[in-house]
Amino acid sequence: MTDVIDWDEVYGHDGGPSWNIGEPQPEMLKVIERAGTVRGEVLDAGCGYAALSLALAARGHTVVGMDLSVRAVAAATEAARQRGLDNARFVSTDMTSLTGYDGRFSTIFDSGLLHAIPPERKPDYLRCLHRAAAPGATLYILAFAAGAFPGHTEALPTQFTEAQLRELISELWHVDEIRPARLYGLTDQLPGVRPSAGPLHDGRGRAYWPGYFVTAHSQLQ
Repeated sequence: MTDVIDWDEVYGHDGGPSWNIGEPQPEMLKVIERAGTVRGEVLDAGCGYAALSLALAARGHTVVGMDLSVRAVAAATEAARQRGLDNARFVSTDMTSLTGYDGRFSTIFDSGLLHAIPPERKPDYLRCLHRAAAPGATLYILAFAAGAFPGHTEALPTQFTEAQLRELISELWHVDEIRPARLYGLTDQLPGVRPSAGPLHDGRGRAYWPGYFVTAHSQLQ
């Protein structure tokens, strides 16, 4: 999806993409609400409209949100300005070739970016995250699980097995936990995915898909 979809066009639609649910993904919200889990400066990789970044900044954390979409970054910057959150800033960049942030972030969130990166660029992306991580940094990843889109055979979004996720991430990171999780959207429409490959729905009118939640950390140096 990253190499075939115009992300500025996606974020230009009324209300933005389905995953713009107006708050952080529930799995990420659980993390930031636990005392002591967010340390140091924070990177929100693939921040989109930055619900997660803004929630972190509102809790006093210093956050840098990054996204390929110039439109999403502009909207996130304006939202932070309106809320008076000068501890959140946003950068438009390709996360598979990120430079200039070496050893900076103690907490890194990926709330649905890894599965949207082309297979051949995923190792580059994880290397960039590792390079940007401070020693002992914690990485949280939320990604689609195998079978999330029945009948969908395209390469993206990637539907991971637990073993595939562990193999990919453990090349550079120490994986602490991989557990089943859900990814939520306001509708069952996702870029590049046929509507027939529909999700389940919760009691709040939101769609959700099966996924995995990964906790990993960089080695102390």
